[in-house]
Amino acid sequence: MEYTTLGRTGMKVSRICLGCNSFGNQHDWMLDRKESHEVIERAIDLGINFFDTANNYSFGESERILGTALEPYDRDAMVVASKVYFQTDPNNPNSGGLSRKTIEQELDATLDRLGMDTLDLYQTHRWDDDTPIEVTLRALDDAVRRGKTRYVGASTMWAHQLARALHTSDVLDLERFATMQNHYNLAYREEEREMMPLCEMEGVGVVTWSPLARGFLARPHDEQSTSTRTQTDELLHEREAVYRSRGGEEINERIEELADEKGVTMAQLSLAWQCHNDWVDAPIVGTTSVEHLEDAVEALDVSLSDSDIAYIEEPYKPVEVLGHS
Repeated sequence: MEYTTLGRTGMKVSRICLGCNSFGNQHDWMLDRKESHEVIERAIDLGINFFDTANNYSFGESERILGTALEPYDRDAMVVASKVYFQTDPNNPNSGGLSRKTIEQELDATLDRLGMDTLDLYQTHRWDDDTPIEVTLRALDDAVRRGKTRYVGASTMWAHQLARALHTSDVLDLERFATMQNHYNLAYREEEREMMPLCEMEGVGVVTWSPLARGFLARPHDEQSTSTRTQTDELLHEREAVYRSRGGEEINERIEELADEKGVTMAQLSLAWQCHNDWVDAPIVGTTSVEHLEDAVEALDVSLSDSDIAYIEEPYKPVEVLGHS
């Protein structure tokens, strides 16, 4: 395993972050507790120390699963991140959003489910138009001062919103967003226009979600999976249509071609591109099998030349923005 410093936090994290959205019971394709523990335990064996979950993943069950799986291990050796924003209780409107009330009660609930006193990284899952950013930042600053989280981060917003948040923190002397978790892969590179340069300029660490474009970059585009998830995930179908457009199918074909030349899988080549990218600290890899996890870690050994990178990037054309809702 390779490790890197996450932004300017000083924390050392594995170059692969294990995403925990597939752990729980919200959908048929998800892993139960026993299966999830097998994946988490293998991740630790492979040197992964960075785990990302959220309070809305299976309505908290993902956090419970991760917490129980980590119990036998040295907690200080792990970097655990969670998120808040999406409503988790349909009968409680204050279980969603980024108000002080929501942040305080949801962070307490997250820590309880994880069985931890302190979270390493607490992230806003989306931007909240209904709550002034200074209210959100003050609540997050208090959480750091109270020792409930070590750092705070953000996910999926416009660059001007992140810039506004960072400026507000500086003016009010509040804890800054230390990380950005954003949508980024070979078939979706809109973040390169403003968000990535802003993060680099401000020292904000970047962890990317959907690095394999929900599987689109892991197999030939004319052989897309017929798995239960593919058949039932409407969001996947919507995003795949965008991934395919504007050069996406040619990118997919070039990944397949180059992967064959190098004797690796398409998924490994796509993840290797992420790990060769100076903007990216760690892609978030979600998986439902130990085998796919092992393949993902092996991607760190795949070497790409500048010409390789240029070849697979070249067909890309601008696409519509995805993931902000």
